[in-house]
Amino acid sequence: MNQSIEIPDVSIHQQECLSIDNFKQMDKLAVEQYGLPIELMMENAGLQLARLVVHLLPKNTSQILIGIGTGNNGGGGLVAARRLAGWGYDVFLDIPVRELKELPSIQLKRVLSFGVKNSPIKNPDLFVDAYLGFSQRLPLSSDYKQSVRKANAFRCIKISLDIPTGFDKETGLSEFNPHAILMLAVPKLELCMPDVSVDLYVADLGIPSKIYDSFNIMQPNFSKSGIIRTARKE
Repeated sequence: MNQSIEIPDVSIHQQECLSIDNFKQMDKLAVEQYGLPIELMMENAGLQLARLVVHLLPKNTSQILIGIGTGNNGGGGLVAARRLAGWGYDVFLDIPVRELKELPSIQLKRVLSFGVKNSPIKNPDLFVDAYLGFSQRLPLSSDYKQSVRKANAFRCIKISLDIPTGFDKETGLSEFNPHAILMLAVPKLELCMPDVSVDLYVADLGIPSKIYDSFNIMQPNFSKSGIIRTARKE
């Protein structure tokens, strides 16, 4: 199995963050102006998520449960599942809503060929929330509410991919309660408030520095590992 990576701590000021709505525009520019296909960024997100999972997974454990949604966030979770299975970990899926969109459906077929189990387990060593991304809407459906309720009860490390499921941008509260959040491409303003207690990481999606410049923020220094851990400052 792969060994853990070194993740540098980097101080992040609020003026270096983007709101979730502005990140949607950044994501759109990457596709439209630079020809970065969504599937490529999905692959990048999933690879970085898999690497963070290995970094945070307790020693001598291997059972990982990943919650999968119907859209691109779920697709990123499936890429991570495929990577982790390829590295020798035991990976299981919780898919509350089975009607996946096109790209996640393709990823699911790949994942199953790698031996990932298309069913949840009761006591994972680590859980990943990849149900819903930045386009999620509240209130959550009953299917997701049930999965989130079960996930919150797990006595293991819990990670959210980008935006925790059930996150309310107005209040900063979330229905899913992770120990760590892997934000994609840029620190999200709503998640980087001083009173947020979870560990925050940022992962490289491959978005060019010129797009960061257009939003008047610095691109995080991903050159060492592709992931940074934020040390927040006001």
